[in-house]
Amino acid sequence: PAAMLRSLRRRWDAYKYRFVPWLALNLRRKRRTLRYVPESSQDKIISDEDVFETLVKIFKALFINGFSKQAHILALLPEIKCKYLELLTVEQKQSKVNSCNHQSQHVLSPEEVLFNTLGFNITRDRSSLVSAGTGVFVTKGFVPKGTVVSMYPGTVYRKHEPIFFQSLGNPFIFRCIDGILIDGNDKGLSRSVYRSCSRRDQLGPFQMSDESWLTPALQNPLAVGQYVNNCSHEKAANVCYQEFDVPVYFPVELKQYLPNIVYSHDIESHLRCVVLVTLRDIEQGEELFSNYYTVVN
Repeated sequence: PAAMLRSLRRRWDAYKYRFVPWLALNLRRKRRTLRYVPESSQDKIISDEDVFETLVKIFKALFINGFSKQAHILALLPEIKCKYLELLTVEQKQSKVNSCNHQSQHVLSPEEVLFNTLGFNITRDRSSLVSAGTGVFVTKGFVPKGTVVSMYPGTVYRKHEPIFFQSLGNPFIFRCIDGILIDGNDKGLSRSVYRSCSRRDQLGPFQMSDESWLTPALQNPLAVGQYVNNCSHEKAANVCYQEFDVPVYFPVELKQYLPNIVYSHDIESHLRCVVLVTLRDIEQGEELFSNYYTVVN
């Protein structure tokens, strides 16, 4: 019985900071558990422009890497097709200089594209914390301070939208400062809801979101942020969450790599994404840790 109680206590301690009703009951007594930002501060480690540029950079590289699969999209975007053909030509020339292979385009894995573009790889693996389950590690390269190192995938809910049944036994619900919730669970009802919303919003050949984070074969290798564990006394936070509203001018052909979708189709607002930004330089082999509710001074 004692061992069972200890196990339940560990599970509760890991879960309670994402349990919205618990937050509501403890709002006044324990503000330190909330992601509280004073009026004199900004909840930004880096600018939205830097987040935008990083996401577009890696998404363009992924798009070009799988260029042969994008024909149905580019057929509807002749001007954009010309731009990508120019970029592809540059990539092919560099490839020919760096290797003896003069054949057709060599398709890399998403992880290889991430390393070639941003200089690091991340992956899910068993956490270095006891009983913490899965964690996220930098497996290759180096991540400088102030870098977007991951994204938090999932269905985006407004405060009034139904999430009760999805939240039961779900440790992957992230609460934004304004009350918006992101359900990053890749199993069960949460998985079904995300797939349904993603296919609902598809416009012909244009996918408005990425479903691959629900599978072991990630199309966007950054979409593992829901598995980043909370920091502890032994493991200090080295990343923090930063909210990012996708602007209307985000390239439509690159939305297929966004691992988020809104629950309600009829809401005219920006898509909310959450990225993880490094608080310091992170070396190869290190695990990522964050406060679930970060105070930014």
